[in-house]
Amino acid sequence: MKNTIIASVTALVIGFFLGHVVITKTPVTNHENTNISGGMQHTMPDGTVMGGNNNSMSGMMANMMAGLQGKTGDDFDKAFLSEMVMHHEGAVDMAEEALKNAKHQEIKNLSKAIITAQNKEIADMKAWYKAWYGTDLK
Repeated sequence: MKNTIIASVTALVIGFFLGHVVITKTPVTNHENTNISGGMQHTMPDGTVMGGNNNSMSGMMANMMAGLQGKTGDDFDKAFLSEMVMHHEGAVDMAEEALKNAKHQEIKNLSKAIITAQNKEIADMKAWYKAWYGTDLK
């Protein structure tokens, strides 16, 4: 269990780094196929819109964290799962781009590990949401 947590945290940190590199070089799309680089807008699950300067990784993270502020209990859990699923889906998208475009095999190997880990966590979070709230996570 401890190794799984360490591996997940490591993948997340590396995913942030990889995401920063990929976002600054390659257009990335969200689950609605909206380009989130180059100044276009991106709608978060809580309805907030990111655009302009918020397209940086730090801006996106700040918006995700803001969506959790002031929430507790089920409201927090729902928002957390929603934000994390979207975040993980973005990591998978970035890792898939790296599989196609990276020069170094180490990045391709890392990308495969990210895709496997993040897809498992996405499935887990969606299953929890369905079990706890009786509906699919949007």
